[in-house]
This record gives sequence, C-alpha cells and structure tokens, in this order.
Amino acid sequence: MNPIRRHEMIMEVMLNQKDVTVNELSDKLQVTGKTIREDLSKLEEQGLIMRVHGGAVLAQSDQFGILPLRNPLVKYSDEKTEIAQLALAHIAKDDIIALDGGSTTLEIARRLDNMPLTVITNDVYIISELVQRDNIRLVVPGGYRVRNMLAGPEAVSYVQKLNIEKAFLSATAVHIEHGLSIYTGDFIEYKQALVSTARTVFAAIDHHKFGHTALRTFASLQEVDVLLTDSGLASETVEQFRSIGANIECGIQMNN
Repeated sequence: MNPIRRHEMIMEVMLNQKDVTVNELSDKLQVTGKTIREDLSKLEEQGLIMRVHGGAVLAQSDQFGILPLRNPLVKYSDEKTEIAQLALAHIAKDDIIALDGGSTTLEIARRLDNMPLTVITNDVYIISELVQRDNIRLVVPGGYRVRNMLAGPEAVSYVQKLNIEKAFLSATAVHIEHGLSIYTGDFIEYKQALVSTARTVFAAIDHHKFGHTALRTFASLQEVDVLLTDSGLASETVEQFRSIGANIECGIQMNN
C-alpha cells in the first residue's frame, strides 16, 4: 500500500473514531508499528492529528467539515462571520446556489434571509437550518451519509445535471501550487462536480488554511473565481496569491 493511500485510511479511521492506537492501525492496515508511528508523525507535522501516548487524536475535526452536535461554530467564529458576510453580498433573490458541507458554509446558511432562493446542499446541518424557511427551495442530492454530509455517485450524478449559478465550497487547505485540497476521498468527486457545474465558484476559507496542502486536490486556483477569507490573512499572503491571478476578498474585522 502506498503512503498516500495509507495516510488517507488513517485519517478515515480518525474521522470516525476521533482517536486511535498504534496497535489498532497496525492491525487494520497490516503494516508494522514503526511504519504507523512514522505516518502519525507526518500527519502531526501537517496539523491534522496530535500524537498521544500509544496513538493519536484528531486535531481539528471542523476543518474537514465534520461538526460536533453542539456549538459547531465556536472555533474561529469571528472569521466565519466575516466570510459569511462576504458571501451574502454575492447572493441575490432567485439565485440558484450550492452550499458545500462545512462550518463556514453553515454560517452562510444561518445568515441567509428567507427569500426566494434555491439552495443545493449535501450538509445535514445546513439542511436542518434551512428546512424551516419556506421561501427557500431546498435541494438535497442523493447518496449515503458520511458523518454530517451526503456523498456517493448518486449525489455527484445529480449535481452534474443542475444549473448552479454560484457554488460556495469548503476546503481543508489552499495552496498556490496545489490549489484546494481535502484529506479524504469521500467528497472529492462531489466537490469537483460543483466546480465543473457552477457558473461562478467561490471558496469560503479562513486564513488559517492558506499555505497548507492536504492529500487530495479537488480544484486548482484557476478553477476558483473568488477566494473569500477573513481579515486575518496576512497582506503578504494576499499579494502572493493575487500575483498569480487569484481573486481574493478579505473580510472586515468585527468590533467586539
């Protein structure tokens, strides 16, 4: 098994269990404990996990679009609010939009007015948020549930047939060379379907994710029309991305 696939399988286990032992992973992947420890060290270097005695725990589950049952937006809530405000400025009455799964897109959903609007989403939290708003036409792709999101070929096929005007995507990381990336393969094809189908592609990404790379790239920066981020992104980073043609909008810092 190649290291990339092994790392992905480790992350799948972590995303389901939140913590795991070296012995568990060694048995599951049929490799030595030494190999697992080396893998865990590499994943820790990327900020995806934290090593503990005998194993590891998930570092930041919300960066994968996996939200806890309660208070899912506590972490970086100011940043998410800034990004949501930017997104709302691009959404108009009668638009057909897609909200990808994730905590930042959930904040966008929470701030949407109850106006005539079509929203396509695969996130069960966003579905729950919007289902009571009678002026919003809620469209839910098929597929199977993976944690708080729907995935699978049915969802991909369905989305590819839609006329989406604006798609708001989430990502684990954004990098000048490697574009937008995530760590598990479950949602790659769904995200790619949104990118290829939508007339305008927005990426809603907080500044902590810039300059990093996860395992699987699902879109290059050239495929994204607008990067929406918060005011915490360093001006040097903004200029670096703009120098290669990326369109970045930064939020305005909220006053306490």
